[in-house]
Amino acid sequence: MSEGRSRAGETPAVSIVVPVKNEAGNIEPLVAEIAAALGADRNFEVVYVDDGSSDATAQQLKVLMASRPWLRAIRHAVSCGQSAAIRTGVIHAGGPIVVTLDGDGQNDPAFIPALIGALEAGVPKLALVAGQRVGRQATSFKKLQSRIANAVRAAILRDGTRDSGCGLKAFRRDVFLALPYFDGLHRFLPALIRREGYEIGYVEVVDRLRRAGVSNYGMWDRLWIGILDLAGVWWLIRRKRRVPQVAEVNRNAD
Repeated sequence: MSEGRSRAGETPAVSIVVPVKNEAGNIEPLVAEIAAALGADRNFEVVYVDDGSSDATAQQLKVLMASRPWLRAIRHAVSCGQSAAIRTGVIHAGGPIVVTLDGDGQNDPAFIPALIGALEAGVPKLALVAGQRVGRQATSFKKLQSRIANAVRAAILRDGTRDSGCGLKAFRRDVFLALPYFDGLHRFLPALIRREGYEIGYVEVVDRLRRAGVSNYGMWDRLWIGILDLAGVWWLIRRKRRVPQVAEVNRNAD
């Protein structure tokens, strides 16, 4: 086990934010993988956000935190959705760089260093590095849904992103918190960050099968609510205006 790199009184360089709901069977193995991926020399913290779980998720986290000073847990009293859980984690994160990944084990933490490295190399122009899944582990119906949704989103928003649904992302905390917040925000990060004038980077990541449990965010959440969100993001992009560049006039100048 990697010992905690987020030492008392020291600001972590990277915060890993993991939103979860009823993922008790996936907590311990994923925490171990995250620590192994980041290694003993990196100053990091892992922030789990328990989105109103009704299983043993909270208890699992409490047990693990006793021996891992870099592991933190925040709990929503009631489920507020994945976007809200991610935002809660980012608000409470101490690092200037935040990496998100899903809590079901399908996102492989081994790709986290590549995401961080690409982001650090591209700052300040680059504000987001998004994982792009290959070898997608999902049912044929879910794959079809994703292909259609990504094609429609790309055509309307022109965000240059093949796969915006991958949970593995690295981004600047300050840029994320400056974005307009709404439920579903996490699915439109590339478009919204481009809206702010920043560039996006991409890293191909290998998708994995879920270890345990079942998905907590269903088809109807992604489809019908996603259509409304898409219209809202399109409106936000259309309404973006250039910020005026101003300079004070010196009254004594000729």
